[in-house]
Amino acid sequence: MKPFALPKSDLLTKPWEYEAVYRRGNRLRGKQFSLICLSVAGPANRLGISIHGIKGAVKRNRIKRIIREFYRLNRAVLPAATDMVLTVRNGFRPDSPDEVKKAVFALLKTAGSPSPSR
Repeated sequence: MKPFALPKSDLLTKPWEYEAVYRRGNRLRGKQFSLICLSVAGPANRLGISIHGIKGAVKRNRIKRIIREFYRLNRAVLPAATDMVLTVRNGFRPDSPDEVKKAVFALLKTAGSPSPSR
């Protein structure tokens, strides 16, 4: 595998995987998005993206690409062995993975999670 690739196994893809995170995960609420985290037995993190209230497929898909890029670059510093669903609400329009990084790490910091090393 390429060192900077994002394989499909690092993403939540099945509806029942999302449901498990929604039901048993810890919810961290931000102004424009929520981060729902569930500790799992596996060694790796997995990401799910849920977007609500944003009209236009082009806008939704761009936001998803930016969030996946953030995750691809920062998965090593996110909490280990965790399934995460990033739920985006209307008004969150990041232009770069760095904007997502700042927002997510600020939310994790306020929740008392260990701060990332980068």
